[in-house]
Amino acid sequence: MAGRIWYCLLALMLVSTGGAVNFSQLEQQMVSRYGTQRVKLFRNWQGMLYQAQNLSKQEKVRRVNGFFNEQIFYQEDKNVWTKSDYWATPIEFMGKGRGDCEDYSIAKYYSLQILGIPVRQLRMVYVKIALNTPQGKKLLAHMVLAYYPTPNATPLILDNFNKGLLPASQRSDLYPIYNFNSEGVWRGTGRSAVKGKMSRWQNLLARARQEGFVF
Repeated sequence: MAGRIWYCLLALMLVSTGGAVNFSQLEQQMVSRYGTQRVKLFRNWQGMLYQAQNLSKQEKVRRVNGFFNEQIFYQEDKNVWTKSDYWATPIEFMGKGRGDCEDYSIAKYYSLQILGIPVRQLRMVYVKIALNTPQGKKLLAHMVLAYYPTPNATPLILDNFNKGLLPASQRSDLYPIYNFNSEGVWRGTGRSAVKGKMSRWQNLLARARQEGFVF
């Protein structure tokens, strides 16, 4: 019953934001693919979205970032999917209840769009992150989500490693390589040197649309 209430409330919310996400369909897929044990997480996600709908954009970003960082465990793809690299849809991510940095960033990206954040303000950013290891400092591949309050503003970084919502200027441990969203791909942090389409990203977008994420 609670899930149906959230669905009805979110349906009304999405009319005003321009989204077209079928939450009933998403929940059915969650149950059929992963069983009823993940329904609570899915409905908590729905509740968070509904409660955040009238907040400021920055507070929406904070709520979404905190939700996934707190609710889902980090685990590498080889342990979750028995593959070296797999980009999960939000339903797959919540269905498994675990995932890696790409999965966190993807789920946050879609959640913020549901909350009415325009895609032009969101960038998935592939970076190298400097981490201290027993063998010394190492640069490792990583992905974060960047939120741009204005086109020329320093973005806020949504990260599952450093869980604080910090501006990029305070993340000296990150070295951006390229960034992208559903509108294009760019090198570094700017909007120059557009690259070709990324097959893994295009595949993820297509699978998410099939699940019911349509914007």
